[in-house]
Amino acid sequence: MPPSKGYAALDAKSSLAPHNFSRREPGPTEIAVEILYCGVCHSDLHMARNEWGNSIYPMVPGHEIVGRVIAAGKSATKFKPGEIAAIGVIIDSCRHCAPCNRGEEHFCAEGPTLTYAAKDRVDGSITMGGYANNYVVDERFAHTVPTNLDLAAVAPLLCAGITTYSPLRHWKAGPGKKVGIVGLGGLGHMGLKFAHSFGAHTVQLTTSLKKKDDAIKLGADEVVLSTDEAAMKKHAGTFDFILDTASAPHALEPYLSLLKQDGTITLVGLPEKPPSVSVFSLIARRASIAGSMIGGMPETQEMLDYCGRNDITAEVEVIPIQKINEAFERMLKQDVKYRFVIDMSSLK
Repeated sequence: MPPSKGYAALDAKSSLAPHNFSRREPGPTEIAVEILYCGVCHSDLHMARNEWGNSIYPMVPGHEIVGRVIAAGKSATKFKPGEIAAIGVIIDSCRHCAPCNRGEEHFCAEGPTLTYAAKDRVDGSITMGGYANNYVVDERFAHTVPTNLDLAAVAPLLCAGITTYSPLRHWKAGPGKKVGIVGLGGLGHMGLKFAHSFGAHTVQLTTSLKKKDDAIKLGADEVVLSTDEAAMKKHAGTFDFILDTASAPHALEPYLSLLKQDGTITLVGLPEKPPSVSVFSLIARRASIAGSMIGGMPETQEMLDYCGRNDITAEVEVIPIQKINEAFERMLKQDVKYRFVIDMSSLK
């Protein structure tokens, strides 16, 4: 393996800075990837600053990876050197529990191995993520990329894409369904694109009308200001499904009032504080609050293939790695449309 280098957080308060480390040679079914692009997820910031209390340092973040295969193990059959591969949020699992056998490795009964800040099942090392020049992963946990898609704009599909695609598919968003998307950021803009593409009547629910034009351009049939009681009342009891992508603490009751009987609101954002909900908001319409996270390996590949057929990618701002700390601060201010992606050639 070529020497590994990237940008790392050394503790919860330090800025990300250049960091040298090493990765193992690829095993029989593993591939080594030269990283071309890596998306910047809000969870990277949470983890770098230990806001969830489970961070391990030094930490190289990044789990939205697109790269070129530079080596493949002797038993690897899925990729050849020179081909493009994509790597997402998890890079291993127990591979034998019921969820793993169903292709839902993200629900592994023993817990999936995260792309960074986790104990590697193979050699016990701490995984280092995609804000780096290379990666080694079992080919089961890498995906092929449609050749017609822009690689920089593909990177966020490995987290933001599958995180919104999976619940919209699971709760059958499509023709004849009215679907709401809460929040218009890295996750929300992908939710809009997918819900519209699936044929649902898609409504952007927002606290600011500043993004109205963007929302319509991205696929919203309507835009509703969630702080406008009269506007919300007009839509009361009319939604089949709401995908809540907001990562800031917020009340759920206003959105629960929008659901039809037996409607569902699914949370994919990760606010620092847990939501509180009045039980009456649920029992009045037999409503459900659910959660969802990424997808298994087959569904992630399904999502990428769907994006290839329908020319769907993320809206991105490509940055050099040297601007990652600035990007974190801008992300906190919601000053990005709608996902930062690091061009890893800037490491050279």
